[in-house]
Amino acid sequence: MTNTEQRSPFSRPGFIAAAIVVGVIVLAAIIVLVTSLTRDSDANTAQPTSNPTSTSPSGDAADKSVCGLPGFDTENTLTNAPDTKWELVGTVAAPTDPKGAGPGTIDGGFRSCYAHTAEGALFASINLMAMGTDNRLAPELSKRFLVPGPGQDAALEREKSGENASDDQNFRAQLAGFKINSYSVDETTVDLVFQVSSSGALVSIPNVLQWSGGDWKGVTDAEGNNPLQPAQVENLGSYIPWSGA
Repeated sequence: MTNTEQRSPFSRPGFIAAAIVVGVIVLAAIIVLVTSLTRDSDANTAQPTSNPTSTSPSGDAADKSVCGLPGFDTENTLTNAPDTKWELVGTVAAPTDPKGAGPGTIDGGFRSCYAHTAEGALFASINLMAMGTDNRLAPELSKRFLVPGPGQDAALEREKSGENASDDQNFRAQLAGFKINSYSVDETTVDLVFQVSSSGALVSIPNVLQWSGGDWKGVTDAEGNNPLQPAQVENLGSYIPWSGA
């Protein structure tokens, strides 16, 4: 395998341009990732590639969500899979609890406003990823759902170049499990595992979110790239199984 093949497509500059770091699946990128990792079973555990950059919290850390959803977690209270309804968004089943975890607002297909809780961060991460599989929504995600700052600016510039095009709109993957790697009122890391429909492979995609403007939004490094690396996992042993498919 060449160095180019070994490099995770999620660490490449085009990843965020395709959609936001907090959860958007780049369909063609996952195909490349799974193919590469299948040939190389020694995939490493996801590790940060660089320090994420974002604006400082705006002082609204203790506020409710922008649409007034209830709840405020000062620590991770999510220890079990939530009981929720699921809706197909693009090609991915996404959780929905409009009066609880969120999304509290759905406008033209864009799903926003999540509770200021660990469960709200989880719901935001999955819904944002699901929106990235909808060609109508994906081009606007970096503008709407990234924390303002250098990373968002870099992602928007890359979108203008057309690097967000997907090579395979028929590719399918669905949520299989999750865990909250870290949580605070300002920032949280949600680790999602998706199962690739064609091969059954499990891919871990950790996402960093920040509470910004009364909602959970994606965090990038200064170049607009995903600050965390995805990896293939053997099983769901350390994750909480959860799926709507």
